[in-house]
Amino acid sequence: MFKNHPPGLIAAALSNMGERFGYYIMNAVLVLFLCSKFGLSEETSSLVYSFFYAGIYILALVGGVIADKTRNYKGTIISGLCVMSIGYIILAIPILATEGNSSWLLTLTCGALFLIAFGNGLFKGNLQAIVGQLYDNPKYSAQRDSGFQIFYVFINIGGLIAPFIAPALRSWWLETNGMTYDASFPAMCHEFIGNASAMTAEGMDNLTTLAAKVGYVDSMSMSEFCGKYLDVFNTGIHYSFIASVAAMLISLTIFVCTKKGLPNPSARAKAESVSISAEEKADMAKEIRQRMYALFAVLGIAVFFWFSFHQNGTSMSLFARDFVKTDSIAPEIWQSVNPFFVIVLTPIVMWIFSALSRRGKEFSTPAKIAIGMGIAGVAYLFLAVYSVAMAYPSGTEFREMAVATREAMLSGPWVLIVYYFFMTVAELFISPLGLSFVSKVAPQHLQGLCQGLWLGATAVGNLMLWIGPLVYNACPLWVAWTMFLVVCVISMGAMLGMLKWLERVTK
Repeated sequence: MFKNHPPGLIAAALSNMGERFGYYIMNAVLVLFLCSKFGLSEETSSLVYSFFYAGIYILALVGGVIADKTRNYKGTIISGLCVMSIGYIILAIPILATEGNSSWLLTLTCGALFLIAFGNGLFKGNLQAIVGQLYDNPKYSAQRDSGFQIFYVFINIGGLIAPFIAPALRSWWLETNGMTYDASFPAMCHEFIGNASAMTAEGMDNLTTLAAKVGYVDSMSMSEFCGKYLDVFNTGIHYSFIASVAAMLISLTIFVCTKKGLPNPSARAKAESVSISAEEKADMAKEIRQRMYALFAVLGIAVFFWFSFHQNGTSMSLFARDFVKTDSIAPEIWQSVNPFFVIVLTPIVMWIFSALSRRGKEFSTPAKIAIGMGIAGVAYLFLAVYSVAMAYPSGTEFREMAVATREAMLSGPWVLIVYYFFMTVAELFISPLGLSFVSKVAPQHLQGLCQGLWLGATAVGNLMLWIGPLVYNACPLWVAWTMFLVVCVISMGAMLGMLKWLERVTK
């Protein structure tokens, strides 16, 4: 698997793995944390999540420009890790949200998220640019696609472990205080504290039933218990952000210790400016324009893939919480299924691509991306058919049902496993190969910017993430899943329509 790859690949991959571990700890709980900490609605929390997630990728453009202008990719990456660490330190401070401090505390939390997004923008795209530069060496150029697939596996090792950390620390802190975990109880606590008189009799019965299950004692009023539960619940999440800080420091240490073995783009650019004449540069301009047109075409498709794929942090997290049996497994942990499949399936996908190449039947990178969009559509087709068969209503209507009625309608965990299997296969056809495609077509003096553009396409997709929870809560579930199915099918068709042109331009 690692044969014929440059030695700097593992160093870069390990640096990225540590950062991704810290990031996915926070990402696994962000929407549910904003709901439980501040009593925000799911739609509002998802909107914050969408802007934060989009900010990560939009700011990658800024990070790419900074690195391209200064030709100091390594220094920019180190700065990004430091800025992210500060953001996680702020999130780790356990301050109880009250009616008097919620406004400034939410502002502080959003400020910490901005630091994480900005630091990630300095770090992520530029590290990917360095990986691409490793394969500019003719000795390794044929292994570019598989190199980015290996790099992607290391990202997902961090993503596999991280979702277990926050639920484990939260449950430990709840148990230390004589309480147990229930995903839906914090929202009920906020509803009761905010306006108990407006709760229906059925709502009060549900609150009382769940309170008894999570550790309510008769010596406390319901209002006091709800306040204490929210404090303990959210403090446990704050403690998990300490693990994110530790992961950032580990990633920083690895990168600083191994950076000498990574490419030095500033020195290379200086050498190329001497060896390439003005006439040769003029001849290259037309080809560069064509390659950039191809890049933007693929970026347009990537927008809709990430819009569909990153529902794992919004509508799919809500689906896991509301419609799936999670008595013994917290809903956040289901996000680890995707990186697990990435790690397991990547060697298989690499073997298939290699076998096809040996037989002279290799698919081009644009063709693989088109196939990936079709596979993503299969994932949502499955969810749509299943939701129709189960007669699932909207998320809002489902949560208003009696507890016993809801429990009788819950799905088994296998539903999430099937969904994540198909989405992971689609991801392996699109994400690492998209990174490889960008590094292949990007001009040498715009490596950071072009990787930032790929992440910028992700940002545009993330800006639309709020649509998923909106439809999830307003319409029968099959409508939400069908919307994503249609998006994937149209994107696949558009990619196939451009296929011959993209293959011709990128030869």
